[in-house]
Amino acid sequence: MHSTIRTTPGHSAGGKTPTPSHPGRQTRSRRQPVLAIALSVAVRVAAADVSDAGLHSVPAAVDEVIRANIFDPAVLKTPAYTDIAGEASKLPATAASPADFANAYNGLWHANGPVSHVRMVPAQGTAAQMAQFLDRMDAGPRAFAFEWKGDIAVLTLNSMMGADTIEKVHAAFREIAGRKPLGLIVDLRANEGGAFAGVALISHLIDEPYDAGAFYSRAWVAENPGQPSREDAARLDPWTGWSIVSFWRDVASAPATRIRFQPAPPHYGGPVVVLVSGTTASAAEMTADALAGSGRATLIGEKTAGQMLSQKPFDLPGGLQVFLPIANYISWYSGQIEGKGVEPAVKSPAKEAMEAAVKRLGRPQAE
Repeated sequence: MHSTIRTTPGHSAGGKTPTPSHPGRQTRSRRQPVLAIALSVAVRVAAADVSDAGLHSVPAAVDEVIRANIFDPAVLKTPAYTDIAGEASKLPATAASPADFANAYNGLWHANGPVSHVRMVPAQGTAAQMAQFLDRMDAGPRAFAFEWKGDIAVLTLNSMMGADTIEKVHAAFREIAGRKPLGLIVDLRANEGGAFAGVALISHLIDEPYDAGAFYSRAWVAENPGQPSREDAARLDPWTGWSIVSFWRDVASAPATRIRFQPAPPHYGGPVVVLVSGTTASAAEMTADALAGSGRATLIGEKTAGQMLSQKPFDLPGGLQVFLPIANYISWYSGQIEGKGVEPAVKSPAKEAMEAAVKRLGRPQAE
């Protein structure tokens, strides 16, 4: 789950579990979501030790890390991965710096990656320090906006990152409870994911616990021929940590992790429309899917990006880190989201989705 690490703005009705798609059979170019800071946020953690052997050891090291940790070893058997590993072995001869190497490696995955959520970055601390930082960071003002269009509340989430984002979501619902709007529009069109701000959003819109789906790791893949079923997940205790550190630890160590959203006050029970686009990815896709699947929202816009895995960072030599997907996600509403996306109930070009939402809620307003 989660979105792209960078310093500029950026986790179908019926609920039938599909046959797992084969890694590598996706042909479109991918953004590479990684549990991320998708806004202008500087990562201020201790500088990593970059005094080791240099970039020549990175291709073998990243291949070793991927082979040991990727959620499905079948990815390693795809022609796409073989090509990427071969091209990566040539990069030390041309990369002038860790940043050059990372950019070139990311370009290989962007062009032909068999799965999403793989991205290399210059290390700004150890992987453990990065996890601690992401748990307590603020995403800043560009992650969230709240406004009124007449009697319609409009909540815009551009990232699922940030303790400050979560608090702003709670504050918005306190204001909504005081005004009793005609309807609520949640705009996720520019949201490439992040962490757990979507949990706060969902909690105010449901009035009973909602089981949305399950993550499953390579431990599940090693012992089972297919994805977890709803019955499999029902035998597990719901995961309730909602911390990046504990999530990465728990989802990697357990074969499957049951995802349940819990209601929280104040509850808003009125009409909800969620705007989505081809940019909506990762944790934003899970949020849209849960709101549609619970019956609490109508999705308007474009099919989402289809980049819904959970990943974590791993340390590499040469002053680098790589974020890798450690778990896939199966939704009880949309099925597998990775490689497929979430379909809106009402299809509309993304730029026209706001107007369509306002009209649907019954009070046309100028945007």
